[in-house]
Amino acid sequence: MTATVTPARRVPPGPPRRAALSLLLTMGRDRLGMMTGAAGRYGDAVRLPVGPKQLYFFNGPEHAKRVLSENSGNYRKGLGLVHARRALGDGLLTSEGRLWREQRKVIQPAFQARRLSRYGALIGEEAVALVARLRAAAGRGPVDVLEELTALTLQVLGRSLLNADLTAHEGIGESFAAVQDQAMFELASLSAVPMWIPLPHQLRFRRARRHLQRVVDELVGARSAEAGEQDDVLSRLIVSAGREADPRVGRQRLRDELVTLLLAGHETTASTLGWSLHLLDRHPEARRRLRDEAREVLGDRVPTHEDLHRLRYTTMVVEEAMRLYPPVWILTREVIADDEVGGFHVPAGADLLICPYTLHRNPRLWADPDRFDPERFNPERSGDRPRYAYLPFGAGPRVCVGSNLGMMEAVLVLATLVRDLDLDGVPGRVVVPEPMLSLRVRGGLPMTVRPRS
Repeated sequence: MTATVTPARRVPPGPPRRAALSLLLTMGRDRLGMMTGAAGRYGDAVRLPVGPKQLYFFNGPEHAKRVLSENSGNYRKGLGLVHARRALGDGLLTSEGRLWREQRKVIQPAFQARRLSRYGALIGEEAVALVARLRAAAGRGPVDVLEELTALTLQVLGRSLLNADLTAHEGIGESFAAVQDQAMFELASLSAVPMWIPLPHQLRFRRARRHLQRVVDELVGARSAEAGEQDDVLSRLIVSAGREADPRVGRQRLRDELVTLLLAGHETTASTLGWSLHLLDRHPEARRRLRDEAREVLGDRVPTHEDLHRLRYTTMVVEEAMRLYPPVWILTREVIADDEVGGFHVPAGADLLICPYTLHRNPRLWADPDRFDPERFNPERSGDRPRYAYLPFGAGPRVCVGSNLGMMEAVLVLATLVRDLDLDGVPGRVVVPEPMLSLRVRGGLPMTVRPRS
């Protein structure tokens, strides 16, 4: 009788198990370096022992397609976002299954194409108002442009989706920073540290959570009486939460959803604009070309949604900025049942990583990948690029619901700023990415302002 031989399952290469502690420490202090180093040393499929876990890291478009789209039902939110739930609750970013589908159904109509035209008009108004504020600061030394951009994107979000003026609520930005710090601490520590321990950042997080709860309560209180009469996201969320049998569950769900919407809805666009301005400062010829386009298309008027399709080079600059510094820098999943990704076995329960930051710099997919080159996104050059080689907003069923709004906002604001101002980086200052829930500019982005006639 002949014995049946079971073929050996292919396992991705990677560091030895004894590197687990050092990799865990590296994940806390240099996440981008860890991912870039792993891809450079081991290739597009890597097994990383990090603390008590085995992480499966894949860096090819075929892998992203399998995990995020083709077999997405076999994967749920994983490392980082599971841990961030302790900080963010069950909003659209972290929820799963039926709850996520319900939340998406409630929010999706706000991003329909017919609404974008109205949003475009108010984005133009806010962009012109930002130019005026920056003009007023000219000659007074460097201005933290990222702080100004964050205030703009938060106000756009408030006016477009919530029909509310968020400038009336002070300290929202600081509270969101504390929430992000806590979420990333949860990732780096694998949620091993109890929330009740009075560490400084955990105390800041508790204060931030209370502050954001007050903001949400005020927004809801001002709207509740007429929630059924309006069709913005805030009203739709209030009505949806009111259907919960337990009012306490409804209030908690409403808080989670609004905090997540406010955080994810403004910071990614602000970061993209910050990186775009930094790259244009480093590449004056691209800045000149973008300014020429903005002046030709916009003249001296306020931009609108109808200008978007003519701002082609500006769009290419934003797309290239998101390639080099993707707002969603990593996508984490937990494997539900055994699967095969790129010919490698991944077991049920494993943590799997797709990293747009490294995928977008994969030399197999991008020539001279670290070079800033907006022409990569010229349709004449990008037609044969694999669909899943570029994932600034994720992909598959859980692709960012607000991607079209965010893209329009980035293009219209960038065109307005570059048309009217020269924003120059501070000589000698090194601009460093900070991988939080989004890929931020660490420590802000000070720039000097020179108005243009």
